[in-house]
Amino acid sequence: MQLSFSAPSTTGTGALVIAALEGGAFTAAAAEADRKTGGALKRALDASRFSGKAAQILEVLAPAGMKASRLLLVGLGKPAEFDRPQAEELAAGVVGRLLASGESAVTFAIDLPKGSKMKPASLAAHLAMGAKLRSYTFHRYRTKGLDEITPTLKKVAVGTSDVPGARKSWQALSAIAEGMFLARDLVNEPPNVLYPAEFARRARALTKLGVKVEVLGVAQMRKLGLNALLGVGQGSAHDSQLVVMQWNGARGKKGAPVAFVGKGVCFDSGGLSLKPSASMMGMKGDMGGAAAVTGLMHALAARKAKVNAVGVIGLVENMPSGTAQRPDDVVKSLSGQTIEVLNTDAEGRLVLADALTYTQKRFKPQFVIDLATLTGAIMVALGGEHAGLFCNDDTLAERLAQAGREEGEPVWRLPLGSGYDKMLKSKIADMKNIGGPHAGSITAAQFIQRFVEGKTPWAHLDIAGVAWQDGEQKALIPSWGTGWGVRVLSRLTADHYEG
Repeated sequence: MQLSFSAPSTTGTGALVIAALEGGAFTAAAAEADRKTGGALKRALDASRFSGKAAQILEVLAPAGMKASRLLLVGLGKPAEFDRPQAEELAAGVVGRLLASGESAVTFAIDLPKGSKMKPASLAAHLAMGAKLRSYTFHRYRTKGLDEITPTLKKVAVGTSDVPGARKSWQALSAIAEGMFLARDLVNEPPNVLYPAEFARRARALTKLGVKVEVLGVAQMRKLGLNALLGVGQGSAHDSQLVVMQWNGARGKKGAPVAFVGKGVCFDSGGLSLKPSASMMGMKGDMGGAAAVTGLMHALAARKAKVNAVGVIGLVENMPSGTAQRPDDVVKSLSGQTIEVLNTDAEGRLVLADALTYTQKRFKPQFVIDLATLTGAIMVALGGEHAGLFCNDDTLAERLAQAGREEGEPVWRLPLGSGYDKMLKSKIADMKNIGGPHAGSITAAQFIQRFVEGKTPWAHLDIAGVAWQDGEQKALIPSWGTGWGVRVLSRLTADHYEG
C-alpha cells in the first residue's frame, strides 16, 4: 500500500474521509464537503445515529457535486481527548472498511479540532500509522476465495498543513510498522515452514539494514556449554540455533549496549510432558518473544536509532522422540547452575536461562529485557490486554510501563520475592524448572532471575496473552500474530537510551 502526504484537499477521486466532533458539528473539511454536495452530508447525518463519537463512521456513496466515489464521515469524539491512539484507530477503522471493498484510493482530510493537543504533523503521521498497521494481511497459503480477501486499496493520501513535518515523523513510525509486520509474519508462519534454521535465515536478512548477524549451531553451543537450551531441542529433527543480532548506531559506536533476549520455541509439543491436543494448537506462536526481538532489531536499524543494541534469540523445537529430554533429567546451564527438569513443557525458561547468560557474559549490557510466551498463568491473570512485567529495577520498570501506556502495548508489574523463589528448591540440583501449581508466572520469573548476573537491570515480559489473539481482532491488529513488543521497546529505547 502506497502512503503519501499532501496539502489538505477535498477535490480528489476515490474515497474521501472527513470528520465531525462529538455532537455532530462538522470540521472545516466536512463543512466544505457538505456545501459541495448541496447539504447531502447533513441530511445523511440527520437520518442516522451518527453523533460524532470516536470511531463512528457514516458513509455516503457517490456524492453529487464531488469527484469522490464516497464520503466517509468519521467521529473524533471530544477534542481534548483526541490523541495519537485515537487517530490511529480512526484510520484503521476506515482502511479496514475499504481494504477489500473495491476502492483503490482514499484521502484523509482530517483537520484538527480546537482544543486538541496534537500537532498537524503528528496527526498525519499517526493517521498513516493506523492505515499501515490495518493493511497487514497474511494470505500466502490461501488458494481459494482470493477475490473476496485480496486488498483493492492501493493508495492512501493524508492531507496536512505540515507536509515536511509529517514525512519526518513518518520515517520513524514506518520503520516500527515494518518491524511489527516482520514479527507478525514470523508468528503467523506454520511450523513446518518456520523451524529454527529457517527463522535464523530470515534473521540474517537484517544484514541489509546494517545489523550484524551471527548464528551459532549445535556444535558451537555444546562447546560453550549451553546445555539447558540444547536439552529442549534434542528431541527434534531440526537443530537448535542461537542468533545474535547487533546494531551499532550510537555516536562513536562505543559503550555498553542495551540487550533484548527472546524465547524462540518454533513449535512446542510439550516434549515428553506432552500437551493435550487442544492445547497444542497455536504452539507455532511459542516463538513470539524471538519474533518481537527480531522485529525490534529491524525497527531500530531501519530508523537508524542512535543506540548500540543487541538482540539474542534462542531457537528450538520442543518435540517428543527417543532422543528427547526426560522428566527427571538434570542439565548444567551455561551459568554453571544445575537444573532438575521435572516438566519438559516448562521449556522456555531453559532456553532463556542460557540465552540470558550468554548475552550478559559477552556484552555486559546496560540492561537486559527478555520476552517470552512463557506461561498460561499470565493469561489467567491478565487476559489479552496486558503483558506481565517482572523486574529487579524500579526505574526500568516505570520506563517500560510509561512506554507501554504511550504506545498502546501496556504492561502490568507483578511481584517477585524470596517466598516464591523457595518454591524452586530441588532435592538433587540447584533448582527445579517448575514451582508447583500456584503462582506459575511468578515462579517462572523467579527461575529466570536466577540467571541475571550481579546488579544488571533486568525485566522479564511474559507475553503469552498478547503475542497472538484468538478472539475479536483489534482495530490495529488484523491478524492472529500481533507483533507485540516492537513498539513499546522501540519507544523505551528512543526515550531513554539513544544519544
